[in-house]
This record gives sequence, C-alpha cells and structure tokens, in this order.
Amino acid sequence: MSAVTFDTLKFVKTLENAGFNAQQAEAIAQAQQTAISESAELILATKDDVTSIRSDILKVDAEIRLLKWMSGATFAAVMTILIRLFLSIPH
Repeated sequence: MSAVTFDTLKFVKTLENAGFNAQQAEAIAQAQQTAISESAELILATKDDVTSIRSDILKVDAEIRLLKWMSGATFAAVMTILIRLFLSIPH
C-alpha cells in the first residue's frame, strides 16, 4: 500500500479551528485522505512494477549484446571481402 502519511486528526483540528463543525471537518479529512491514497497508488511503483521493468531491461540488454555481436561479425565479413578484393587486383 501507500507509504504517504496524513495526520487526519491534526487536519480535523485545523478545520475545526477555522470554523468547520466536527462532522464537516471529519468528512473533509476523510475525502482528503482518500484523494491522497488514490493519488499515491497511481504515482508510486510497486515491487511488481519494478520487477517487470527490470525484466524488460534485461531483455533489451540481451538484444543489444546480440546486435553488437552481429555488427562485429558483419564488419569482419565485409572487411574480409574488401581485403580479398584489394589483394586480387593486379598491381
């Protein structure tokens, strides 16, 4: 769940000191608490979110390694062809 703390009692007391009655202050505090909790759930990442992203990163890393290897092999093959062509040209 959310790690955001909200002191509802202090909030209710602040509202009461500002002129709200106890019922109004408690209703506003409850609405505020709900809004904060729902907002935090939308913003904060869970362990599952982090695990999923790590998994995606590992997949991308593996693809990058494969592409590096393939690029190196392609470069070596092209260079081999060019060297053979260069050496086969009569001087």
